[in-house]
Amino acid sequence: MAPPPPADESDATLAGREQTRHRVIEAAAGLLAREGRDAVTTRAVAVAAGVQAPAIYRLFGDKEGLLEAVAEYGFTRFLASKRVDPDPPDPIEDLRAGWDLAVEFGLANPALYTLMYGEPSTFASPAFQAGMEILKGRIRRLAAGGWLRVGEELAIAIIHATARGAVLTWLSLPEERRDPVLLTTLRESMVTAVTVLEPAVRDAGPAGAARALRAALPEQTTLSGPERELLKEWLDRLAADG
Repeated sequence: MAPPPPADESDATLAGREQTRHRVIEAAAGLLAREGRDAVTTRAVAVAAGVQAPAIYRLFGDKEGLLEAVAEYGFTRFLASKRVDPDPPDPIEDLRAGWDLAVEFGLANPALYTLMYGEPSTFASPAFQAGMEILKGRIRRLAAGGWLRVGEELAIAIIHATARGAVLTWLSLPEERRDPVLLTTLRESMVTAVTVLEPAVRDAGPAGAARALRAALPEQTTLSGPERELLKEWLDRLAADG
């Protein structure tokens, strides 16, 4: 983890420090992309960034701190590529587009993607959490429209598991065995597992209606906090029975 800057640093010094930090991260990301993780040594990064090796320790603490910063850089790049429609005309197509974008990013940046998703500690990244909020918004819209087959948390887990699995499996295959049908099949398996063909709120059963109401629950203010928590528990139990 990078150490905090001294309290008496001037704005100009802080700006210069941030510029150096960004240059080092980009140099490390370049080495990672060209030569793999083993090539990202403090000495090699220092040479590529045009700084002295001790500067890396001052900025990032150690090599692991540098790699965490590179992972955050990757999540920030991925977040910048996301297209967010707060009211998509077809929420299921929006889900497909989001999944495709995640897989395309992974295939275009294999070493960076492996670093981003290979360490549990990177999931605390602010950019990763911001991306998760976008995914949660997609799932919440599906739930509110009655399109969700499973609970929201399980849907998120399925989407992440299939996207990561698609990228890592594709990268593990020899080029002559990389069939695009694999990616399409995994995506459609995800869609089938997560969504229903028709909005469940139109069905007689309570599970779909429970999921739709559960999605809208945080926005209602009629009930008190304890009442909302109790209703949430009931709705989660009803949704799980569907």
